[in-house]
Order: sequence, then C-alpha cells, then structure tokens
Amino acid sequence: MAFILELPMNLLGRQQQQHFTSFTRSRTPSKFPNFTKKQRCSLSISATLNTQIQSLDDKHLAQSKHLTLPIMVNSCMGKMGQAVIEAGISAGLHIVPASFGIEEDAGKTIKVGGKDIQVHGPSERETTLASLLEQHPDLIIVDFTVPNAVNDNAELYCKTGVPFVMGTTGGDRDLLYKTVEESKLYAVISPQMGKQVVAFLAAMDIMSKQFPGAFSGYTLEVLESHQSTKLDTSGTAKAVISCFQKLGVSFDLDEVQLIRDPKQQIELVGVPEEHLNGHAFHMYHLTSPDGTVSFEFQHNVCGRSIYAEGAIDAALFLAKKIQGKADKKIYDMIDVLREGNMR
Repeated sequence: MAFILELPMNLLGRQQQQHFTSFTRSRTPSKFPNFTKKQRCSLSISATLNTQIQSLDDKHLAQSKHLTLPIMVNSCMGKMGQAVIEAGISAGLHIVPASFGIEEDAGKTIKVGGKDIQVHGPSERETTLASLLEQHPDLIIVDFTVPNAVNDNAELYCKTGVPFVMGTTGGDRDLLYKTVEESKLYAVISPQMGKQVVAFLAAMDIMSKQFPGAFSGYTLEVLESHQSTKLDTSGTAKAVISCFQKLGVSFDLDEVQLIRDPKQQIELVGVPEEHLNGHAFHMYHLTSPDGTVSFEFQHNVCGRSIYAEGAIDAALFLAKKIQGKADKKIYDMIDVLREGNMR
C-alpha cells in the first residue's frame, strides 16, 4: 500500500503532475473546478494493489501450526471461491474435495489448483456437511457464495457446528449475527477480506471518531468501478462514505458513480484490460466550500488474490481462537489484522 503526499502543483515535476492528473483527466469541468497552480492543494492517499505479484513467506508457512487444517470452500464454481482454493493450496492447507453449489451444478467435478472438487446441490448440503465433519473434526468453511444464500448457509453451519469465514456480502446481516450468536459458534464475518483495504477502512473509522465534523461543508464525489457482473454499490464504498458522513460531509448513496461499462473502465478509470473481469477501483474526492482545497483518497485492486489470501488468514486466525478456546466467538477482519501474524 503506497501513501503519496502531493504538494502544490507548482512544486511538482512533470512526471508527478502526470501521476496526479491521470485519474481525473476525463472529469467534466462542471464537476471538478479548475484551480490555479497557487490555489490547488491536495492530499492523495493511493493504494494500488496488483494482486498477481504478491508472494507468500515460505519460511513463515513452514512454521505454521495449521498446515493440515481442513478447509471447505463454498462455492468452487465461482471465481472468488476458486481463488480461495488456490490460496489455500499455496498455503499448504488441506482443501476438502467437496463444495456447495446450485442444483444445476450438482454432481459436477471441477479441477482447481490441480485438485478435483465435487459440487453438491442444495438437497445434499446437510448430509454432505455432516459426513465431512465426521471425517474432519477441525473443519472450517470459507463461504464466497451469493447474497441470497448467506442466511441459509449460516444457519446450516451453525446447526451442524462447523466454524466458518463469511466473505459473501448481502443477506440479512442482523439475522446473520443473531444466528451465530445464539449458536455460540466461532466465525469471522466480513464483507471485505482484503487486509490492506481493511486497514485503510480502520484508519478512516478512527479519523471519523476522533475528528467528527472535520470536513463540514465539503462536497464529496465517489466513483467506484467493478467488473460488470457486480450490480450493487460496493460495501467498502458504503463504509468509507459512512466515515465521511461522520466527518461532516453530506452525501447520499445514490450519488455514487458506478462504472460498469468496460470501455469507460479502461478510458475513464484506467483499469488494465486484463483485469476488467476482476477489479475494484475506488476514488473519493473532497472539495472545500470555496473550491480552493481538495482531498483525494484512492484504492485500486486488480484481481482477487488479495481477498483470497485474506480469507485464508481469517481461517488460520479462527483455528487459533478455537484451539485456544477464546471467550469471544464472532470476529471480523479488524480482529485478524490486530493479531499481527498475517502471512
């Protein structure tokens, strides 16, 4: 994660000026006021993560106590689930050869990371899970399915007694937490599994609590770009906007600019063409009431491995809490970050 402090434009070299303007070049003049060189003062926090080049610490993994930890990933048919399976295999974990899927995919076998995974439909879920738990008493589930399956899946995990990491967004979140609390089951629940992005969200939360109203009167513009299959507003964007609202900014969620058109993603946002089917680019632009000061927060993610690796870290974290019989049962990715032993 890179943090870039941008000075007034007259102090920057040509290369640095191009860096600042590359993302905003195509904005319309009516939305982004033209500042003179002396007027413009901006602070940009930018986190650009190309997740394909991230590597694992082999020495650390060799010392891990959880290398044989059995993990079930639901669903192996989705790209996110497949990324988690590959991350688990790379970490040396035991990926059980079973996964939940829709009825149409029941009975199929899919190869992921050189491992054959059999898909089980909705009617087989309970018997399949009971059988797997008998074979693997330390089983932990990582769930990246679909929003409308969140509550049913969580209810099944709680009923069967299998701890889980819930990375799937959506569903009835209040009911989700209530179900887990009543079952007293161990779980990590977080709509955002990217550890560095979670750290950014935590920093925003701290700032909003310590400096409420600091940006009163400022206007906010939010642009977020995801693969075209994602139709709703990002949960991460919602969380960041909530922090800005606590900081005194007036903003409604329906004002978020959702970029889902591939051509716009390439030309306007700067998404690499090879990552059109898997990316998360977010930009938050603040402007002072008189238009003389602007702040910009930006985080760009290409690929899915940042989330997959975070989910595996969450599973390892959960296994440690279970082994230590921790009093607390429900965790989020902030708890995983605070543990301080991520790969």
